[in-house]
Amino acid sequence: MDGAKSMVNLLLTALLLIAAAPSIDASWPSKSKSTSEATTRGPSSAVFPLYGDVYPHGMYYVTMTIGDPPRPYFLDVDTGSDLTWLQCDAPCVRCSKVPHPLYRPTKQKLVPCENPICSALRHCETTQCDYEVEYHDQGSSLGVLVSDAFALKLANSSTVRPSLAFGCGYDQQFANPNSPVPTDGLLGLGSGKVSILSQLKEQGVTRNVVGHCLSSRGNGFLFFGDDFVPYGKINWAPLSRSYRNYYSPGPATVYFAGKSFGVKQMDIVFDSGSSYTYFTQQPYQALVSAVKSDVSSKLKEASDDPSLPLCWKGQKPFKSISDAKKHFKPVLLSFINGKKVTLEIPPENYLIVTKYGNVCLGILNGSEVGLKNFNVIGDITLQDLMVVYDNESGQIGWIKASCDRFSSNADKSGMGFGFDEGLCQNAYPEMGILTEERPLFM
Repeated sequence: MDGAKSMVNLLLTALLLIAAAPSIDASWPSKSKSTSEATTRGPSSAVFPLYGDVYPHGMYYVTMTIGDPPRPYFLDVDTGSDLTWLQCDAPCVRCSKVPHPLYRPTKQKLVPCENPICSALRHCETTQCDYEVEYHDQGSSLGVLVSDAFALKLANSSTVRPSLAFGCGYDQQFANPNSPVPTDGLLGLGSGKVSILSQLKEQGVTRNVVGHCLSSRGNGFLFFGDDFVPYGKINWAPLSRSYRNYYSPGPATVYFAGKSFGVKQMDIVFDSGSSYTYFTQQPYQALVSAVKSDVSSKLKEASDDPSLPLCWKGQKPFKSISDAKKHFKPVLLSFINGKKVTLEIPPENYLIVTKYGNVCLGILNGSEVGLKNFNVIGDITLQDLMVVYDNESGQIGWIKASCDRFSSNADKSGMGFGFDEGLCQNAYPEMGILTEERPLFM
């Protein structure tokens, strides 16, 4: 969570502590009239373009339009945590330089301590709902919970502005605190009560389903609701009850080039807030040994490339993943839950080509960054897949998809998602956020 989003870059569900802030009386705002009228039609869906990439930017982010009057904010998309927050002028004790003016709350926007959403976040001892969240990359945000309007356009042609609770962060810590950050905050898309998804469900705006499609070419799309989910085509796995705070399809056996490593089954978590994929010590070392042995006669290690821990150079610099992937074999995860669903990880979903022309392994050692028993499937492995987190049915699923179809064509033709096997669904041309602001990465 530093300015460029550090290599660790893991945004898993946060540790909740008590934050110190001046006490202010506040009342909980009621549902807006526009939201009440729109949701009488029943839950709908909303689609948003995503911007960014795995390398070199190290994140995917979305623009959300918040407040009255509505203003745009860039939010890092994180399925590994629940709380959404913005850097905030409350006033700000410690904030970074962000793309937009800091969000400024009013007393009327503060979430009161007795509100159920505050109780779900932490034990409240003052009249307002203070919070602190800490992440595995040593970043943190401290502030107070507020509620404000999120402007959304839905697939049912309605426009809604539900009042949603989120964090007003007035004290942030980053690895490089003096560097500007490319986003204004974080969009927490976990399954907890404080998550934006749960709040939209409770207000009848969308069903408690979220999905994303991260393009390996950069950008992609994000959606709330289930109107666009091709249920019959997706590989589904039940969400593990052992990891209720995370999106986990349960334990899996890992294979490389069709052969098992012979290590114990790995506990897997999907996390869009992590740029890279992380294995714990034993499977990581087994993978590194297998990959090194497989490419030793074709490539030389590039120990002088600082991009990632393990890199190789070819006879001439690699220009793209297409040049490099022919030297590597796929990794496969076989999940034991349900129907023994598999996730194939082709070389392009675990490698990057750096600015130095080398190819690097994008699966890292999670034990070195304190992940303990977690094996995290991050953005690099989730590229060119439509991944659906279905909290309604308690399942997670994925399907190969052309994730750049939405971002490149939706505004011009209204065409949306391009799936493998000839499946192509029309997207609604009026869907998305109420902003036309240009993104950072173009």
